[in-house]
Amino acid sequence: MATRSLLASGWALDVNTGTTASPVWTPVKGMTQFKETIESTMEDDSDFDSNGWGSDQVTQRKWRLETEGKRKRDADNLATFIADPGQQAILDAGNLVGIGSNIEIRYYRRDGAPDAWQGDVTVDYGGGGGGVTELEPFNFTLNGQGERTAITNPAA
Repeated sequence: MATRSLLASGWALDVNTGTTASPVWTPVKGMTQFKETIESTMEDDSDFDSNGWGSDQVTQRKWRLETEGKRKRDADNLATFIADPGQQAILDAGNLVGIGSNIEIRYYRRDGAPDAWQGDVTVDYGGGGGGVTELEPFNFTLNGQGERTAITNPAA
């Protein structure tokens, strides 16, 4: 039986543009990079009864998503820039401070694999720009605010 690798491009990211009680999951389009990071704080929990072997215990975890992509416009209206709604929700939160920069997101594999998570994040938006002949990029880091929750994959 042949095995196949999962593609990095298989991830989807949605931002809640509604409320927690009545979520409206808006996809973030135009992504070209997606990286999930989980950092663990380890504490030594060795003792005299371990026959000289050390032991560590995870005491805290933090998660974040780092994403890059290209700003997109509505192809039916090239005269006026109409931003991708998912990108715009993140950009708007990234221009605020404090709790205003917090949003609710979910991210999951498009192929229906069980990798699917939801949580609150604070937005660190990297801004746009670029050279004369370049497409305008976007980049942002979504820093987890507490525990993320495993969810049923919306693509399943």
